[in-house]
Amino acid sequence: MPLMKSWVASANNPDTDFPLNNLPYGVFSIGTEAPRCGVAIGDMILDVTAMEHHGHLKLADHKVFDAQSWNKVMALGQVAWTDLRTRLTEFLSAGAAAQTFVEPHLISQANAKLHMPFRVAEYTDFYAGRNHATNVGTMFRGAENALPPNWLHIPIGYNGRASSVILSGTNFHRPWGQLKSPDAAAPTFAPSKRFDIELELGAIVGQPSTFGQPVSVVEADAMIFGYVLLNDWSARDIQAWEYQPLGPFQAKATATTISPWIVTKAALEPFRISTPPREVPLLAYLEEPGPMLYDIELEIGIMPEGGSETIISRTTSAELYYSAAQQLAHHTTSGCAMTVGDLLGSGTISGAERDSRGSLLEISWGGKEPFTITGGTRSFIEDNDTLTLRGAAHGDGYHIGFGPCTGKVLPALNNPYKI
Repeated sequence: MPLMKSWVASANNPDTDFPLNNLPYGVFSIGTEAPRCGVAIGDMILDVTAMEHHGHLKLADHKVFDAQSWNKVMALGQVAWTDLRTRLTEFLSAGAAAQTFVEPHLISQANAKLHMPFRVAEYTDFYAGRNHATNVGTMFRGAENALPPNWLHIPIGYNGRASSVILSGTNFHRPWGQLKSPDAAAPTFAPSKRFDIELELGAIVGQPSTFGQPVSVVEADAMIFGYVLLNDWSARDIQAWEYQPLGPFQAKATATTISPWIVTKAALEPFRISTPPREVPLLAYLEEPGPMLYDIELEIGIMPEGGSETIISRTTSAELYYSAAQQLAHHTTSGCAMTVGDLLGSGTISGAERDSRGSLLEISWGGKEPFTITGGTRSFIEDNDTLTLRGAAHGDGYHIGFGPCTGKVLPALNNPYKI
């Protein structure tokens, strides 16, 4: 699909993340005004809350843009989602007669503050990157036992903390926790020394499932509203001590950062690709009827305090072994009900080479092989480092971007227990 032309001049810039082909959804505010729903177009935001208020946009017999999130719109379902995208495209296309009443509701992104685009109901993080699972398994269990026996058969995941999901640009402190080195007799309580990131995509569930009723991969795909970039911050030293036998707990509870704009599934349709060939056949309920992944180029940047950014990794979402639809379908097999606003993390996305790995743990190989950044080296995140994830799907003369997913790790607070 070629670039769709808009009367918003900046949307036709080949460098923008937000051409007319994209139209991602977010929440913004200006000054002291209350946050409201908006759609990114070039370097502007269309205030759809104001559009609804003035009678220019109606999706239902009740207001849906009066909330400070997109959850009401998600709850309307796929027909409404399609209707909204169609109308927005008509409003913003080059030559649209609607320009006269739409243009007054455009706000410069430079003047806006962004907020969480949806209320996160629950959060589940998966482990769907083959290279990442192999690398981490090799470090923890040895090459001969790198992949657990179930990994090629089942999307592995764990239930995380919705309360820890934060917006890009939100800084936070290095966590405290129990740490134990292999040669120590007992653990200590101290700030994490091996703090890390994980480069992921987040799938947002826009439609619920019914308690007790599993859904198919096709049904699961239809339930997904859109995607964000996701950074699953991870305290590797806390994780190494706590993870047996039940897996990650406090190591993953500090923060999970998401990018501010929901890129809709519809915007990503032209970039669908198939999951990799299977080494062993999946059980029938996980088989995909067609391409379920997306070809999205991804990168990681690290910037020390007062320094410049170094891009330390470039990879692609094509490296995932399981799609979000497969993960969502499997999540319901027990009868577990999914709800509007559930967030699914893909798992770390890593390529085969060192400069395409999706975590510092892998890039530095557990800290044994420090890597070079502008002005120094790193094995894990140091205080006041800023980490940024970026992603885009590339079309003919345009790209579908997510906006940056950024976070700065501040020094640990004083011992909270004063001991």
